[in-house]
Amino acid sequence: MMNLRISIIIVLSCIITSTRAYDPDALQDLCVADKSHGTKLNGFPCKETSNITASDFFFAGISKPAAINSTMGSAVTGANVEKIPGLNTLSVSLARIDYAPGGLNPPHTHPRATEVVYVLEGELEVGFITTANKLFTKTIKIGEVFVFPRGLVHFQKNNGKSPASVLSAFNSQLPGTVSVAATLFAAEPALPEDVLTKTFQVGSKMVDKIKERLATKK
Repeated sequence: MMNLRISIIIVLSCIITSTRAYDPDALQDLCVADKSHGTKLNGFPCKETSNITASDFFFAGISKPAAINSTMGSAVTGANVEKIPGLNTLSVSLARIDYAPGGLNPPHTHPRATEVVYVLEGELEVGFITTANKLFTKTIKIGEVFVFPRGLVHFQKNNGKSPASVLSAFNSQLPGTVSVAATLFAAEPALPEDVLTKTFQVGSKMVDKIKERLATKK
């Protein structure tokens, strides 16, 4: 538990000291998210101050490893404004990612935030791809940090024989996640098949096979 607390402080420091946040700046001390409000904003409306409690700033969901039951062998537990209403307008959030041996957090992007990962346990192969199609990859282990720039496709893979975990920090209260494979092959409604066959230079049978496999992984 102490190691996790230290890790959170280290990773949060990287984000909070950033000179630029991608979320709008707060104009008041507190704007705890009122998710029950019907009004849709770029963010959430504020709770009445009289209704704010300490629980609005608390979340215990990343204190221990998550159960991993996905075929990818990884589990992401977000600690963002959807779980911690007090993060509203504060331009910061966390996530914990746990990996089974051989587990993969598949290629994805965060459109609204840069991500910093801090390794809690195990060893991971990580990397991102720039808009010039250049891959930057590295193996990271306990206590080490790696940065994924905002909006770039990136991944993490546990090549070891034991579990691994990281703590991720974002300079957004809700960074968003766009999974490359799921976005293209499991969108609803589906992308036109001819878009996929021409993009990947494969036949319809291959596209259908990929869609079927991804559908079973939801």
